[in-house]
Amino acid sequence: MPQLDSFLDGIYDALQEQRGSQMGSREQKRLELRSRLIESLGSFDMPQGEDADFRPILLESVELEDVIRERVEISTLGGLRMPVYIMKPKQLQGKNPAVLLWHGHGYGSRSLVGLQEDGSPKPETGKRGDNIALELARRGLVVVAPEVAGFGDRRLERDRLQDPSLKNSCYNLSVSLMMAGKTTAGLRVYEALRASEYASTLEEVDAGRIGNMGHSGGGTIASLSAALDPRIQASVVGIYPNTYRGSILAMRHCLCNYIPGMLLHAEMPDLLGLIAPKPLFIEAGMDDPIFPVATTREAIRILENIYADMGLSSNLDSHVFEGRHEVSGERSFDWLANTLTRLKS
Repeated sequence: MPQLDSFLDGIYDALQEQRGSQMGSREQKRLELRSRLIESLGSFDMPQGEDADFRPILLESVELEDVIRERVEISTLGGLRMPVYIMKPKQLQGKNPAVLLWHGHGYGSRSLVGLQEDGSPKPETGKRGDNIALELARRGLVVVAPEVAGFGDRRLERDRLQDPSLKNSCYNLSVSLMMAGKTTAGLRVYEALRASEYASTLEEVDAGRIGNMGHSGGGTIASLSAALDPRIQASVVGIYPNTYRGSILAMRHCLCNYIPGMLLHAEMPDLLGLIAPKPLFIEAGMDDPIFPVATTREAIRILENIYADMGLSSNLDSHVFEGRHEVSGERSFDWLANTLTRLKS
């Protein structure tokens, strides 16, 4: 019986109509949506005073052919510690643009720096997505790649003990936070704010030229943190921009994607629109089965209107490539490096 399907469609349609009838200027609506996003993510206390010290610890430093790869651990919030890879060109001089690089579902930040889950080097395949951090560092960027809560070395201990085969702790993390009125997306976004603050303190980094990049689950973090963090000046969001109806409501997705009550205030393109007028590049696979290209194109059209209304259509770019749910980088890597390099701090 399709009754439940129709029931859910009716709820969605009613909320869409309700959102469309909201009054106020464009700027008033943006400010209101930003407030509602913060509210929906849940409250997380950011450290103040001495507690805001990052207390960085160097875990490793590896000299490669043309870059240096470091791994440090920093304090974020609530007593949490976050491992972070930093990859930088050897020939850096002065202050340089930087990028926060967010991994999606998988085995964590090692996947971004050319390492396998056990820390050994990945076999070379020639694909740009094999070592995204290296690709960006070779374009002159200081790359900061944090380990996202729930992945890699930051899985819940109870998950490790109960089921070592679990690749992430998204489910148990999400249900625990939701029962406390918080969200996994919120925790990750607030840690992203701390990560960008940390990046701004690095001696090689120009704090006025920090961007971010995230694909899939990393796209959630990149997009929401770019919407809320004034330090983020340009963003690449890949294999994620879509509509909620066309993606995470159309099929089973990881629980970490869901923000309770969000449809009361916005669809995904509306949240992506909070990044405007800052430069934004969207990357999508033509045959992506979990973030379908048809509704990605719908999201891009909405964003084109948002940027056009601000008179800054040139700040939005996109690339739909031949591929599935994977990183391309064919245009986005150069776009981000060039955009950040051109910025005046």
